[in-house]
Amino acid sequence: IGLPRCGTSLGDLDKAVNIELNSNANCVWQIHRTSNQTIRLIFSYFKFAASSRCETESIKVYDGPSTNSSFLGQVCSNTDSVPVFQSSSDSLTFHITTNSENFTRNFFAFYYFFSPASKIQNCGGLLTSSNGTFISPNYPKPYPEFTYCVWHIQTARKSKINLEFDDFFLELDKNCRFDFVAIYDGLTTNSNLIGQVCGRSLPKFESSSNVMTIVLATDYANSYRGFSAQYTSIPSPGPAETNTSLTCSSERMEIVLSKSYLDSLGYNSTHLQLNDASCRPVVTDSVIFSFPLTSCGTVKTAEGQSITYTNTITASATGGIITRQKSIEIVVKCKMENNSTLEVMYITENNVIQNETATGRYNVSMSFYNSDSFSNPVFQSPYFVDLNQTLFVQASLYSTDPNLLVFIDTCIASPKSDFGSPTYDLIRSGCNKDDTVVTYPPLEHYGRFKFNAFRFLQNSASVYLRCDILICDSNDRNSRCAQGCISRQKRATSSYMWKTNAVLGPVHLKRDHRSAERSESLTEVRAEETPSLQQYSFYTLSFVVLTANVIIVVAVILKYRIQHHHGYQKMQSA
Repeated sequence: IGLPRCGTSLGDLDKAVNIELNSNANCVWQIHRTSNQTIRLIFSYFKFAASSRCETESIKVYDGPSTNSSFLGQVCSNTDSVPVFQSSSDSLTFHITTNSENFTRNFFAFYYFFSPASKIQNCGGLLTSSNGTFISPNYPKPYPEFTYCVWHIQTARKSKINLEFDDFFLELDKNCRFDFVAIYDGLTTNSNLIGQVCGRSLPKFESSSNVMTIVLATDYANSYRGFSAQYTSIPSPGPAETNTSLTCSSERMEIVLSKSYLDSLGYNSTHLQLNDASCRPVVTDSVIFSFPLTSCGTVKTAEGQSITYTNTITASATGGIITRQKSIEIVVKCKMENNSTLEVMYITENNVIQNETATGRYNVSMSFYNSDSFSNPVFQSPYFVDLNQTLFVQASLYSTDPNLLVFIDTCIASPKSDFGSPTYDLIRSGCNKDDTVVTYPPLEHYGRFKFNAFRFLQNSASVYLRCDILICDSNDRNSRCAQGCISRQKRATSSYMWKTNAVLGPVHLKRDHRSAERSESLTEVRAEETPSLQQYSFYTLSFVVLTANVIIVVAVILKYRIQHHHGYQKMQSA
C-alpha cells in the first residue's frame, strides 16, 4: 500500500492504492498489463469534502487505457454503495477531480487481474426459498484471495428478509477496506447500501422489501474462515405494499399496478395514461400496461455502455378548481446493461410508490447455417463437416427495437468446451485473424461471418466457438459497432451499448464420423455374409449327397441287369 503521486501508471498483477488529495486535484491513474485477463477495481473506502457535488468532485472510471475510453461509471459523495468496476480488456483508467475546498480527501482502492471464466465453488447465486442458509467459499477454512461473490435473495411478495450471521470472521479494519461483506436493500448492487461489515461480529440486517443482495469481496492477504449466514422471510406491513412491478425483456416492457393501491389514491385505470395516451392498460385483478419497447411514447437514450428505455405513467384529477388527491407520476426505465437488464421504477417526491428492481437480458442466439443465404439453421449437434468446408455463423437479436445493431467483436475457437488452452482467434476486436474468415456488414439485428473448418493438431476433432457480441444504437455513427476492425491502440475511441457472449459447438470432422460409420457397416456386412456362407454350404452338401445317391442307384441297376443276363445263357453240354 502506498501513497502515489497525482496519477500514475500501474502494471502490477494486483495492488492496493491509498490516495490522499487536497483541493483542485486533477489526477489520472492508468492500469494496464499485457494479458488476456480483465480487471476488477474496488473502491472500498472514499471520503470527499463536505461541500462536494458530483459535478465538481468525483472519481470517473473508463473501460480502457485513457479517459477517451468507454465510460463505466463514477463515484461521488452521494454514492450509496461499495463501487466495483470491471473492464472488458486488460486496461482500465480512473480520473479523480476535487473542488477548491481545503480538505484532505482519502480514497482506498484495490484492483486485480482475473479470468472471467474461472469460477469459485459456493460463490454467490440466486436464493428464492422462504428461508435458507449460505456460506463463504471454503468455510470454515480460510476463503480464497481475490474472492468476489454475489448472492441475490428473493422471497415471496409482501414479505421482508431477516439476515443473520451465525459465524463471521473477516480481516479487521475500522473502515473495512480490505475484506468485507456489503448488504444491499434490493436485487442489485445499485440498490441502497444497508451495511458494510468486516472483522469479528454477528451482524443482523433487515430489508425493506422481498429482495436483498449480499457481496463478499476480499484482497490478496490475511484470509480467515469467512462466514455462515441464514435468512428468513417475514410478512411485510400491509400499508407499505403497493403491489407495483416492472418487467423488461428485449422486446417488451410490462408495468403492473394494483387496483387497491389506485383506489387508496382515489384513481382507477381510466385516469392513467402513458406518454402516448392512446396506449391503454388491460384490466384484470390488476392494471397492466404491456407494450413493445419502442412504442407508446417510450424514449430511448444511450448512456455509456447501456441503452435505457423510459416511459411515464401519469394520473391527475380532472374537473373542478381544487383537489385533495395526490397526482401520480411513475417513471419507468428499462436499462439494458452488460449481460443483463436493470429495471428501475421511481416517482416524483410528492408521491409514495416503492422502487422496484428486477433482472433480465437481451435475447441473443448464435447458430450455424448451411449457406450464405442464412435461411436454414443447422439443428444437428454435433455438426459434422468436412475439413476446409465453409461454415456460416449468424448471431441474432430478438427485439422490437429496429434501431439496434449486432456486431461480433471477438470469436475464438477451442477443442475444449471450457475454452482451456489451446485457443485460436478467428476474430479479435472486429479484425479477422484467420485468412479464411469473411465478415458480413451489420444487417439490422444480425451479425454474420463465415470461415473454413479446421482441426487442432494433437487434439480431438471437436471444435467449439465462443463469440463476444456487442449491441449498439444504430443512430450512433461513432458506436463500436460502426467502427468495424480497430487496433488495440484505437480501441478506446469507440463505445458499445451492451455486451454478451455465446458458445456454439461442437463441430466434428466427417472423416472421424465416417470411420465410425464404416466400422459399423463392415460389421453389418460380415454379419450378413455368415448366413450366406452357411446357406451355400448346405446347398453344396445336398448336391453331393444327391449325386452320390444317383450313382448308387445306377450301379445297382447295372449290376442287376448283368446278373439277369447270365441266368438265361445256355449251358454247353459236357
